[in-house]
Amino acid sequence: MSNRTRWLVLVLVVGVAGVVALWPRDRAPDPQPTSARPAQDVSALRAQAQLRACHPAGEGGVDVTCLGDGTRTALALKGPLLINFWATWCQPCQEELPVLDTYAKQPGAVPVVPVLVESREADGLELLARLGVRLPSVYDGSDELRKRVKAPITLPATYYVAADGSVRQVTDPPLFTAPEQVEKAVR
Repeated sequence: MSNRTRWLVLVLVVGVAGVVALWPRDRAPDPQPTSARPAQDVSALRAQAQLRACHPAGEGGVDVTCLGDGTRTALALKGPLLINFWATWCQPCQEELPVLDTYAKQPGAVPVVPVLVESREADGLELLARLGVRLPSVYDGSDELRKRVKAPITLPATYYVAADGSVRQVTDPPLFTAPEQVEKAVR
């Protein structure tokens, strides 16, 4: 073997070793993601949020989690009822939730149920506590309720369930900025 061939083989071996050394590798997953919260933290967040009790389970309802106490319940689409889909990352949702809470405190108000989607329960509890919103709220981790009412992926999305069980999306206004708008939408 000539010197030239030896050098060529040596350069090739060093080149392959360099590529292998620099090749990106999958990192082993962390044993516990840093975003996960221990159960006791969620319990503390539930206590801090001080949400009102969820509505009693109804027949034929969609299985959701009550954010106030963590129990599973069936949310029935029986009205009158106002359902509001929201997420923690949704800025308009953060503006609308206190308006819905103020409306719900008025005598004769239609029950309002905020439904947390596309977010973690703990983050939703933190946000509700920070906003001072105490509405009975649920978490729809499977997105089953949103599928049932054929809600769009855009948020917030609000639906009025009439006494006869019919469901209609509230689009006027697309975002509630005053309790009077909510009252008008549920007439």
